[in-house]
Amino acid sequence: MSDTESDEEIRRAVVLDYLPHGRSDDDRPQYRRSAVGYGVDTRDFRLYEFALADDGDASIGDEVAVEPSSAWDAVDHVREIEYDDLSSGARSELDYVIDELLEDEEDRFVAVYDDAGPVTLRLHQLNLLPGIGDKLRDSILDERKRGPFEDFEDVGERVDGLHDPEDVIRERIFEEITGEDLKYRLFARRDEE
Repeated sequence: MSDTESDEEIRRAVVLDYLPHGRSDDDRPQYRRSAVGYGVDTRDFRLYEFALADDGDASIGDEVAVEPSSAWDAVDHVREIEYDDLSSGARSELDYVIDELLEDEEDRFVAVYDDAGPVTLRLHQLNLLPGIGDKLRDSILDERKRGPFEDFEDVGERVDGLHDPEDVIRERIFEEITGEDLKYRLFARRDEE
């Protein structure tokens, strides 16, 4: 196995918040608490809380390996959490991480407009995006027949009525991260799925 293959299998999370003295709701004395971090997986937007190893250190914006356990460098143990379990600092940092990801991996997210298909006979994946009804969905489908979209700007220029296609994706990502009872997801996955 090459280094490239092994890197692709390692699940990494961007650190959203780092609490060097542990969580404030931990009843143990401060000297017995482990440093805690919160992170988001940039592949499928899973949220994690992780304890750092004794010699581990992390800063906001760092990437840490969260799976498999053999890849852990600074992480002692990890658990998947819900949005409500994030610290307030992690919640505010999540906005910046998603904005940066939308910019850095624009092709990945523009592809949603190019590749989205039907979910059921009556529901299309594009209808899952905020503000996209049947008329706008049909406009997107018509435009993509003429050729793939190049970037968010191209989507906005070619699809009349879709004013900020990047913000539509951002809003859906947040809906999926914060919403527990969504029936269909495009971006954020859960363990039970």
